[in-house]
Amino acid sequence: MAIAPTVPLASRDDLSLAYTPGVARVCTEIASSPSLYYDYTWTGNTVAVVTDGSAVLGLGNIGPRAAMPVMEGKAVLFKQFGGVDAVPICLDTQDVEGIVAVVKALGPSFGGINLEDISAPRCFEIERRLDEALDIPVFHDDQHGTAIVVLAALRNAVKLLGRRLPDLRVVVSGAGAAGVAITDTLIAAGVQGANMIVCDSQGIIHADRPGLTGVKAALAEQTNYSGRTGGIKEALIGADVLVGVSGGSIPETALAGMAPGAIIFALANPTPEVPPVIAHKYAAIVATGRSDFPNQINNVLAFPGIFRGALDARATRITAGMKVAAAEAIAEVAAGELRADAIVPSALDPRVAPAVAAAVARAAERDGVARMAVPAEVPVIPAPAAVSSPGAVFSASGTVASS
Repeated sequence: MAIAPTVPLASRDDLSLAYTPGVARVCTEIASSPSLYYDYTWTGNTVAVVTDGSAVLGLGNIGPRAAMPVMEGKAVLFKQFGGVDAVPICLDTQDVEGIVAVVKALGPSFGGINLEDISAPRCFEIERRLDEALDIPVFHDDQHGTAIVVLAALRNAVKLLGRRLPDLRVVVSGAGAAGVAITDTLIAAGVQGANMIVCDSQGIIHADRPGLTGVKAALAEQTNYSGRTGGIKEALIGADVLVGVSGGSIPETALAGMAPGAIIFALANPTPEVPPVIAHKYAAIVATGRSDFPNQINNVLAFPGIFRGALDARATRITAGMKVAAAEAIAEVAAGELRADAIVPSALDPRVAPAVAAAVARAAERDGVARMAVPAEVPVIPAPAAVSSPGAVFSASGTVASS
């Protein structure tokens, strides 16, 4: 990673324009018209990738310094696939109040905040409070990025099988950041909460289970209306869909109770909850989080385009409608080539980020959170090769500007 100028600095005139005295004119204009901030600085195209190092990939609580390579990798993906500048910020605190205060104070430097690898349940409160405090999009990718790609994959899976989301019985194994967001997103997209069951390490979450608080209490209210109890084996009896985001393993005997022609998304990394060879014995369609198996549920399909679209619309937040729109766009890219082993596009498919960006920008306008009118034809970001081309940069609107 590196920061590079987008204009030449080869003469005294260049230097005078890029720094003093030229910058003073820009400063005074922004001071009198704050909205120009997005036009004359990189802020409108820049996202902070923020972590406390408490839940890094499959590595756990390894701290902020060890988390930096992951945040740098995320920033590279932002640039490559969405043309979004991203700055890794690794905080040396895991205190909710401290994280909220620091990110809130950093807000004026960025057009959006991508929270990353922050452990549950703290991540829920941190995102909620920052979303309330800031007038820029705040997005916890471990929650919503995963949920959006799961929804895209499920949309195409049911299309391929001739089924409908409202008719599905869905079990989510895992009630952490991803599990909660997946449940919320699927319900927003049309899956009936009454027909959903969420399991954690203690078994099925239900309204009569003692000791439920916070997000798990909310899950009990919005799912499992029949009050089913027990463990994952009981949860999967008659289930059409299993979404695993829990780690550990799910026994084959539990899978045997699923409905015929089931769908299994075993997304734990690096070891899926169900080995694909076993999952295929009970499911018509199988997905994992790994790149060496078909149907990889990969967040890179979502977050570059989501932030590209949100920044293009100068959105104040990411709405449920924008998330669903992103999922629909991802699903649509793969729709013309659907197979049981190809229900989502490749993570390297150059069509994905532009499609997601356009859908998200339009959804932001529909949901009333856009501060900038979205043109009928939303600007399409250039192919990734243009990102590194000398003399070409992304403008805040996602188009290429020559230097």
